[in-house]
Amino acid sequence: MSRIISGFADNLTLAVPKTGTRPTSDRVREALFSSLDSRDEIAGRRVLDLYAGAGGLGLEAASRGAATVVLVEKGPAAAKVLRRNVEAVVRRAPVGRAPRVDVVVQPVRSYLSGGAGPVDLVFFDPPYELTGAELAADLEALLPALAEQALVVVERASRDGEPAWPAGVTLDARRSYGDTTVWFATRDD
Repeated sequence: MSRIISGFADNLTLAVPKTGTRPTSDRVREALFSSLDSRDEIAGRRVLDLYAGAGGLGLEAASRGAATVVLVEKGPAAAKVLRRNVEAVVRRAPVGRAPRVDVVVQPVRSYLSGGAGPVDLVFFDPPYELTGAELAADLEALLPALAEQALVVVERASRDGEPAWPAGVTLDARRSYGDTTVWFATRDD
């Protein structure tokens, strides 16, 4: 079970695809968003959630005041569940203040090579089986989509180690939660 933790869709349970996704735990999501809130990184921001799965990260940002959210998921079954979750979250928005939330059914690298952006906040929660080299290539492809001072948040298994950041992106912070590590990096200007 996955749920929205805070904001206008507080406590809304999100549907999760039966296979092919690994939702971020409530504990990790709560700590992540507490950190983002303290940095004032959500309200009014343009958010990109790559490898969105059920949409927990992007939809949490929408609930907390992001201006726009794009959820990218290549799996058709997951995208179908994702669309239902988007509808449920947007229905909870205050009248006239619903964020724009779009679902893109496409592989991440293909989406990024199509001229995405600019975005202020990116959630990058790829499947554990994505290799370090594939992650590095995706991060490189993301670079043109990043607005000035954009924040990139990468969630990975702790055993995988630090991602290889492309030139123009610098590690800002690292937080570990048991088997999960969250990396925060900013675009250099």
